[in-house]
Amino acid sequence: MEKTLQYDLVVIGGGPAGLAAATEAWNNGIQRILILERDYELGGILNQCIHNGFGLHIFKEELTGPEYAERFIKKVQETNIDVFLQTMVLDFELRDEDHLDEFSEAEQDSLLIHAINSQQGYLTIQATAIILAMGCRERTRGAIGIPGDRSSGIFTAGTAQRYMNREGYMVGRRVVILGSGDIGLIMARRMTLEGAKVLGVIELMPYSNGLTRNIVQCLHDFDIPLFLSHTVVDVKGKQRLEKVVIAQVDENRRPIPETEKEFDCDTLLLSVGLIPENELSKMAKLELDRRTNGPVVSQNQETSLAGVFACGNVLHVHDLVDFVTEESQSAGRNAAQYILNLRSKQDIPQSFSKENERKEHFERQSQKSKDCDFISILNGNGVNYTVPQRLNKNDLSESIGIFFRVSNVFRNKQIVVQSGDRVIRSFKRQRLVPAEMEYITLTQEDLQNITDSLVVSLEEM
Repeated sequence: MEKTLQYDLVVIGGGPAGLAAATEAWNNGIQRILILERDYELGGILNQCIHNGFGLHIFKEELTGPEYAERFIKKVQETNIDVFLQTMVLDFELRDEDHLDEFSEAEQDSLLIHAINSQQGYLTIQATAIILAMGCRERTRGAIGIPGDRSSGIFTAGTAQRYMNREGYMVGRRVVILGSGDIGLIMARRMTLEGAKVLGVIELMPYSNGLTRNIVQCLHDFDIPLFLSHTVVDVKGKQRLEKVVIAQVDENRRPIPETEKEFDCDTLLLSVGLIPENELSKMAKLELDRRTNGPVVSQNQETSLAGVFACGNVLHVHDLVDFVTEESQSAGRNAAQYILNLRSKQDIPQSFSKENERKEHFERQSQKSKDCDFISILNGNGVNYTVPQRLNKNDLSESIGIFFRVSNVFRNKQIVVQSGDRVIRSFKRQRLVPAEMEYITLTQEDLQNITDSLVVSLEEM
């Protein structure tokens, strides 16, 4: 007979987000916690990020990616948190309303997770709450439709990084990089340090998509040219890549004829964007935000399904792992509070009969919350998205932090938060760029008597 494992909290993903969320939930009184990780070790993407620059906000010192991960892995090891490595989560779901009578009262408050690994086979795991911390994946050649031959030597930047830093393979000698995201910039430096010649970094937009410090440290310090408003229009090669052709683009991002440049190279690295890994979220029918490609969440990181929380790059793509950690610790605290509330039955009126309690609980979990319970946070002029996307009206007892990204390079602007015609708060900024995530805080006083949606926009200073 198939055995069902029982936990208070299951964290899906053992990278920086999952580790921070799990340890914070433990510190807030949750004892039965399980981390599910599909790789063969904890740490996630940090294990291949051997450069420094991590930890300046959290630890007030510069660490490499593996050093940063090790600190949180040790925190997990100091607890009784269970970890299943090389375990693939297949799906998670609610209890079937038609069969609730078959389960105990505690089991009726749970979610079911289906997973598989080579040691234990097929697993069914019961959890009171779930934290999604699956991270993100890279956009590939097929996703952006690069024309040309199907030769070898074309990698995503993260794949090349793993091959070099974890597996010890040199992926190429003459390199062109498409996209100036942080991974692409870091790999330009890495390839140069290993003896390769990086011929140029090609960027479709008129500005770089990487952090300023990475542009300086990875390109300027190594005299690597950056071609803004350019893209790859052809790749040539029979077996291995031989040539890459680039061209300048106009204001509509279309190649301009007779502006082509040709590079003799054997490797093309793609740093063309990251996509939050939300296949599980889609299967569970969570409400997703098309702007971020991540779940819609309220200020406590809870998704449209009660008891399911999201944090880190599965929610929206971050610049710094320190911000991932802070957000994930918040998700861990909120998930712990959710579990403790259920345990004490503070969220279910005691006057209800058991049958009604079950029905109320199921309806709360299986249906989307009514619009009147939430205040939407909308992006206005110059803002691409906001996280969270809404505020729970019944939980405005603390300050609220809002992450967002701008749509272009701006100077001397003020960030304005307003509800209807009322300006709630404004923040001055000398410079805003799409590559650097912005963060603002609204106090409890700011949010008093708010009934209409909040709009975050950029205005003239």
